[in-house]
Amino acid sequence: MTSQIKLIVGLANPGALYSGTRHNTGAWYVEFLAQRYNATLQENRKFFGYTSRISIDNKNLRLLIPTTFMNHSGTSVFAMAKFFRIMNEEILVAHDDINLPVGIAKFKNNGHYGSHNGLKDINIKLGQTSNFHRLSIGVGHPGDRNKVVKFVLDPPLKEEKQKIIDVIHEATVCTELWFKHTYLEAMNRLHNFQVI
Repeated sequence: MTSQIKLIVGLANPGALYSGTRHNTGAWYVEFLAQRYNATLQENRKFFGYTSRISIDNKNLRLLIPTTFMNHSGTSVFAMAKFFRIMNEEILVAHDDINLPVGIAKFKNNGHYGSHNGLKDINIKLGQTSNFHRLSIGVGHPGDRNKVVKFVLDPPLKEEKQKIIDVIHEATVCTELWFKHTYLEAMNRLHNFQVI
């Protein structure tokens, strides 16, 4: 089955202070998609975020990077989904994942969100449902759960950042594959990709 995705969201904290941090890798992916399709992300206060539109294989979709802080991401996603009558299963949310190593990304559907407060808030605002799609981008783990908050709010090391950028590039290719062919093909390709 081809894609029914109508909204792609990249999670982030707002402002220059956070733009280069691990927690903002979801936004990097959406920014990369926008650049790839020569689209401009513009602030839209109605939707509490930066928005744009692109077309992949003649399928139109909206891009969103919330300007709320991470813990309130659901406010932005809900506002846009409600206005454009986008169903939960038509949403793809890209986010950082401390449970995946750097250089790995995975498409997921349903499942638990662990300690990711952005995903938790989206789940709550969309009605306690987990049936939206996710793109989990690995940022690694500090090795101590007490260090996680500082870890995700710090920028990745130089060599880590390049791996993250490389896997985000692959994720955009796989997103196109999803739209042009099937989710299964896209998932298989992405899940077998690893930046060494």
